[in-house]
Amino acid sequence: MTINFAAEAANREENNAALIAAVNTTSLSEVESSWEFDVINDAERGRWVAALGAEAIAELSYRFVGGRVVLLTTWVDPAYRRHRVATELIARVLNEIRESGKKITVICPVVGRFIARNPEYLDLIDKVHPGVGAYPPHTPAEGDRDEALAAFEKDVT
Repeated sequence: MTINFAAEAANREENNAALIAAVNTTSLSEVESSWEFDVINDAERGRWVAALGAEAIAELSYRFVGGRVVLLTTWVDPAYRRHRVATELIARVLNEIRESGKKITVICPVVGRFIARNPEYLDLIDKVHPGVGAYPPHTPAEGDRDEALAAFEKDVT
């Protein structure tokens, strides 16, 4: 099986652009989606899944690095986009993380835009390791890099 990395990157960019557009049009007071779905933490696979019955309609993947939750990428089934699914999924995940007392590192630009529009979540972002998707953008100082996170960012960006 051959992987076309350029096509994969283009697909990821298109997905991110569609989700960011949806997140940009939704305020926190409007986060509930058009459907009632469950958010399940699939810790074995490192993702929160939005499930409508038995169907997975969206997911937010993550990893634990240095005691932080690194939010990697958000995906929503195209049939469920523009119905606030990503917005509600992200809000519910961030609320769960807040309850756990953990900080986040943001790689996913969709999560970054969501937090930019909903600054009440800014306190969750790890100040030392905010991530490449954090908003406002942050460039770490020399020697301020977590090597495990740097390797992770290299793999996913």
